[in-house]
Amino acid sequence: MQTNLASILAQANLISPEQEQQVVEFVTAEGINVPTALTRLGILNDLDLADNLANLFGLQKVDVHHYDYDGCCQSVYQRELVLRHRALPLTQDANSLFLGVSDPTNMDAQDEFRFAVGKTVEFLILENKQLESAIRRVYGSDIGETSHSKQVSDADLGELVDINDAELDEATDLTQDSAPVTRYINQVLLDAVRRKASDIHFEPYEHNYRIRFRCDGILHQHLTPPASLSRRLSTRLKVMSKLNIAERRQPQDGRIKLKLSDTLAIDLRVSTLPTLWGEKVVLRILDSSSANLDINILGYNDKQKSDYLTALERPQGMILITGPTGSGKTVSLYTGLNILNTDERNISTAEDPVEINLPGINQVQINQQVGLSFADALRSFLRQDPDIVMVGEIRDLETASIAVKAAQTGHLVLSTLHTNSAAETITRLTNMGVEDFNLASSLSLIIAQRLARRLCKSCKHPHPLDEITCQRLNVPLNTTVYQANNAGCDDCNKGYTGRVGIYEVMVFSREIAEALMANATALQLEDIAVKQGMQRLKDSGIEKLLEGVTSLSELQRVLQL
Repeated sequence: MQTNLASILAQANLISPEQEQQVVEFVTAEGINVPTALTRLGILNDLDLADNLANLFGLQKVDVHHYDYDGCCQSVYQRELVLRHRALPLTQDANSLFLGVSDPTNMDAQDEFRFAVGKTVEFLILENKQLESAIRRVYGSDIGETSHSKQVSDADLGELVDINDAELDEATDLTQDSAPVTRYINQVLLDAVRRKASDIHFEPYEHNYRIRFRCDGILHQHLTPPASLSRRLSTRLKVMSKLNIAERRQPQDGRIKLKLSDTLAIDLRVSTLPTLWGEKVVLRILDSSSANLDINILGYNDKQKSDYLTALERPQGMILITGPTGSGKTVSLYTGLNILNTDERNISTAEDPVEINLPGINQVQINQQVGLSFADALRSFLRQDPDIVMVGEIRDLETASIAVKAAQTGHLVLSTLHTNSAAETITRLTNMGVEDFNLASSLSLIIAQRLARRLCKSCKHPHPLDEITCQRLNVPLNTTVYQANNAGCDDCNKGYTGRVGIYEVMVFSREIAEALMANATALQLEDIAVKQGMQRLKDSGIEKLLEGVTSLSELQRVLQL
């Protein structure tokens, strides 16, 4: 029974009969377990509860951080049982599986895990907060199941054989033919969403196959299904994204819409690539619901935020956001559009793909196959009485020229480029063929940016800088910063949680325009901007370091200090 633990604690005089009744009612009303109810009601804290349970049941109390529970969970692969019983596989040997639990009265968990893995199951006591945090770290936030289908393990997949050419040529829909693979892929997609991954990589090699998630900008291995199933996995993904399953020699692009619940669905952008040992498939998760478009949390300092907002208030001009792929350009763009999105303005965007849906904005999906390019969309926008135009990316002279002309004729234009710094953006546009005088009369603001992982506030620890590093960073001697706890804690992923933007915001002033007309180099333009108050990417990163927001090793990874 779900409330057995409350009764046992009352019999042991650890809680009163009145408190037992209160816990039972709370568990029934909220649908939670007894340990969570006890802590939420303030009857027992996590530490006291775990100590009492260890003594009462004669079990060992352990620290979850002393175990490779992530690897054990991947090996056991019983996600549904873990989530249903709140029991975490911590470690195993040839004969036994050790489960971390906060409620040792849950004999159903012991029986079902024993049946599933074919081993003796033993309980170890964990603090409830540790247990819940570890489950979240492995399986992500609580999102409803897409179906109630049975879980599929690597062992289940191993019983299948690879699909042959004859089957592939005749197949039109492999949904039913490869049902275990179908469920397996659905589980992988759901795991990725739970763990807030931005990308999923399905990668075939000669003797192995791996599935990796990119979380907070870093790739982590998730699963290793049998290499023999490379073609089945890629084919199923191609069926889901409505691609040609018979074409394995050319790259293809498609989309998948994944329904998580009756009210929540996400889009995935799919890209296939023929490699030496099969097709690699990469899925980009486009989750509009998870995007936070509050400019105050993106990482701009006061001056940078003021410069951006001032440029957004101008009735015309061009705002460019630059940086490598995955540097947060899209979120910065959408944040600006969200600020501008009022009933008085007509806003149109051309995107490839449309990553975030914003009500009130006319968003156009670029489709090269039917001849709808950025330039075509931009030309059409100018006949639609626009106030503000957003072009997802300036890739060629034609798009750049139309965008510049739009900025010169009373429109506010926002767009992105792939350049390393704000000043290099100007050089890139001139190399494309845009005339200096046109840039000088249209540019308002250029933002170069990167994303760095945020240090966990709970477990980061001080790290004094040595003399050489202080000199290299131009900070006072004996400066102390913070670094990540590699083991992590209950609130983070190996010392980090979330990401923060690092920015270089160049206001395109009269002096910079005059220098551009005089054929100044990118370095000369940058020096002028710095004299006028611009903070370089390196200096912005060091500011975040001194504030304790990120670590030196993370800055070295992102900015190559």
